[in-house]
Amino acid sequence: MLVPTPAAAGVDPIASLLAALVAIFVATRIFGELAQRLGQPAVLGELIAGVLLGGSVLGIVNPSDPVLEALAQIGVIVLLFETGLHTELRSLLVVGSVATTVGLAGVIIPFALGYASGLAFGLGHIPALVAGAALCATSVGISARVLSDLGRLESAEGRVVLGAAVLDDIVGLVILAVVADVVSGATVDYLHIARTSLIAVLFFAGAVLIGMRVAPPAFGIIERIKSAGALGLFGLAFAFALAILAKLAGSALIIGAFAAGLVLFGIPQRQEIERSTTTIGHFFVPIFFATVGAAVDLRALANPRSIAIGVALIVCGVAGKIAAGYVPRWFRGRKLLVGAAMVPRGEVGLIFAQMGLSTGAIDAGLFGAIMLMVLTTTLVTPPLLNRVARAKTTDVFRVASPAEDRPGEGGIDDLVAGASQSDTPDDEGRSTRAIRRR
Repeated sequence: MLVPTPAAAGVDPIASLLAALVAIFVATRIFGELAQRLGQPAVLGELIAGVLLGGSVLGIVNPSDPVLEALAQIGVIVLLFETGLHTELRSLLVVGSVATTVGLAGVIIPFALGYASGLAFGLGHIPALVAGAALCATSVGISARVLSDLGRLESAEGRVVLGAAVLDDIVGLVILAVVADVVSGATVDYLHIARTSLIAVLFFAGAVLIGMRVAPPAFGIIERIKSAGALGLFGLAFAFALAILAKLAGSALIIGAFAAGLVLFGIPQRQEIERSTTTIGHFFVPIFFATVGAAVDLRALANPRSIAIGVALIVCGVAGKIAAGYVPRWFRGRKLLVGAAMVPRGEVGLIFAQMGLSTGAIDAGLFGAIMLMVLTTTLVTPPLLNRVARAKTTDVFRVASPAEDRPGEGGIDDLVAGASQSDTPDDEGRSTRAIRRR
């Protein structure tokens, strides 16, 4: 059941929007804090807050409201831009073929299992495609936070997980663009999929390569503008511009936003841009997670078939990621630790679910099943990793030959800067809570 529109209810639309925003900000902050006090990421609390505010419980937030939808989409763009700002492109090459192999296997295996499970439950090809795609990405923020708390972030396993998780996100963004295009046409044309994938990859590579040449001198000039907040606003404008170009090129908005973050990672002005992005993200990002949670129909999830599909997706999601940790046979580290750290899904999985629901590719029951998978894999990761990491083992904490697979010094830690610090911004303006949310 959806909340009546302001016009139908005779309520001033601005007042209705403000009431929804008040409820979102208060509830997401309270439940996010409670989640963290229980040792879980804040995003879990924000999702639960959205569920409570949605039509299934209180009926305060209508996720189909066009204004809230627009604000949520901006939240996604800001979130992916912020993710890119914390990702050093060169650090992805440090862990070499081990991370690449784990990352690709962590996409292919869960996708295949999820797609096959969807077909086994009688879903059509398009819903099964969305279900499989939602299993691909790993939440690098959650994994990094737990590994940091366990003192494993500097180990070979920790570096492999970070590199593989970021690769998962990049591949997941490409898959998202492909799936979005496929569901909009409601057909599975493999040549069209290949063309869409090629466009996404070429745009992403071109945007990063060209942007890395153009951005440093451009932002050097912008830095001369002395008005407060100029660098942050131009940084966001750059992200929005690349998002628009990605859309015009036939790709997804978030691919352009993520590419913009990667481009700006290496410029001297990144710290100021990060401060502004984090501040703005505190406004927009909770709206996205709350509206996603509000779209959950608890009555549809209570359907035994939806629960069964959700359980199947959970099994596929956990088994697929753990299996991916064992694919690089030459890696001499603890493969189970790598696989377990790849289990949590994050914002990309939520984006897949929301995209499928908004386009009509999946129904409320499957959306609830995917949400159940995202929440469960996120919830079980901290205790699972804690148990695996603390178990006695004789495994060697190093990467075997080839030599380029050995992690180097520095760089990769910037992916999770401040992950074990307080919630106040550090000297580079990064916010722990912003990173935990991803």
